[in-house]
Amino acid sequence: MVNETERMSAVDAAWLRMDRPTNLMMIIGVIVFDGHVDFPRFRRTIEERFLKFPRFRCRAVQDALSASWERDPDFDLDQHVFKVALPAPAGQAELEALVSDLAGTDLDRRRPMWRFDVIEDFAGGGAMILRIHHCYADGIAMVRVFLTLMDPEADPRKPRPTAAGHDPSGTADDAALPWLDRLNVPGAAIMQRVLTEGAQWFGKAADLTRNPEQAAELARHALGIAVELTRVATLADDPPTRFKGELGTRKIAAWTEPLPLAEVKAVAKALGCTVNDLLMSTAAGALGAYLRDHGEATAGLTIRATVPVNLRDPQAAVSLGNHFGLVFLDLPIGIRDPLERLFAVHASMTALKNSYQPVLTLGLMATLGMLPGSVEAAAIDLLASKATTVATNVLGPSQPRYMTGRRISRMIFWVPQSGDIGLGISILSYAGQVQFGLIADYKRVPDPAALTARFHDEFEKIVLALLLGPYLRSAA
Repeated sequence: MVNETERMSAVDAAWLRMDRPTNLMMIIGVIVFDGHVDFPRFRRTIEERFLKFPRFRCRAVQDALSASWERDPDFDLDQHVFKVALPAPAGQAELEALVSDLAGTDLDRRRPMWRFDVIEDFAGGGAMILRIHHCYADGIAMVRVFLTLMDPEADPRKPRPTAAGHDPSGTADDAALPWLDRLNVPGAAIMQRVLTEGAQWFGKAADLTRNPEQAAELARHALGIAVELTRVATLADDPPTRFKGELGTRKIAAWTEPLPLAEVKAVAKALGCTVNDLLMSTAAGALGAYLRDHGEATAGLTIRATVPVNLRDPQAAVSLGNHFGLVFLDLPIGIRDPLERLFAVHASMTALKNSYQPVLTLGLMATLGMLPGSVEAAAIDLLASKATTVATNVLGPSQPRYMTGRRISRMIFWVPQSGDIGLGISILSYAGQVQFGLIADYKRVPDPAALTARFHDEFEKIVLALLLGPYLRSAA
């Protein structure tokens, strides 16, 4: 960023204005280390690597219909990197409580809206909590930014990836990508050109007359987007459950012990589905079981999750900003049979493979960012009424990573919930483990540990159904 100010993209401006006291637009990350964190070294890492992205020195300035990035003339790293102590016994419960408190605490809008809290006394080791406003970047970009802060070994001798995202070691498989990256998102390239080139696109439209095949392709995508718009607009509101309702300002976070990724892959292969089918079905089972534990009937009940879909080039350099769309994924939480539910989730995911929903929702966010805030709020409420939870499933590094010389033993990330959605589910694969995490409004889920414990239970039910399947079929 050369100039002192820069106009914010319409999509980023939309996220900036989406804050509500009951839902702050913050991405939250938790990193757990296997040893104590050297705070001065951590601070240097942020200064040398994180701040190589100029935007992190900028604050967001909003006016009536737009917003800008403005370089903070009084930038002070000590206002963004803090040392925090947990109360005894400084275990997971205490760390979850701190994350919960910070999730409901707004960032200082007079400064760049990001903050690191370093905990030196967590469970015999250390931990770190990141909060950053969604207008700076989406969760996909932030995980990739985090990879530039990490090393492949405790004392690396190899060249570091640059801030631009180039990795001299060529380990492209370690790029953090969401599960829907691998799906065919029709029209994504066209939508990116429209959003990035703006009015120039229409000037280029005349060129289509000399290339009729391109005109036909554009018309096909336009029709597909129009059909998808009708489909989304006519979606019924999600059914009422204890997960839906009035929100408060108190958030609460919890996470589970991880599952072995190798076991998850083996079960998915044996059942002829994808790892993502299996994990999302496990999450659906946990949500349904939690409702039944609280006396709610779930027979025949299906809710929706909004799932981010990356629309940036996964092999391109690390770039900030928001470049993702959303899909509405059916979660059949009323199906108690684990295999029947798994195959229903598989069918829902298959139906989304050629969906225009990601392109549509990205374009909608760009439009809302240029309209009055009241219009944006009404549109967000409409979209939020059609879903109960936000669910992310991110593939992180397959091998352990280090930061400030300490091995990272666990990573958890949450993206914010918008409108009146009060439940967020995070699934992240890292170093051979799958981590489930939950963040929720306290009024909706006051006992999140009771829900997160269900993730393991539901996965074990799928494994048991797989093992007993041949026996049950022979007995029948």
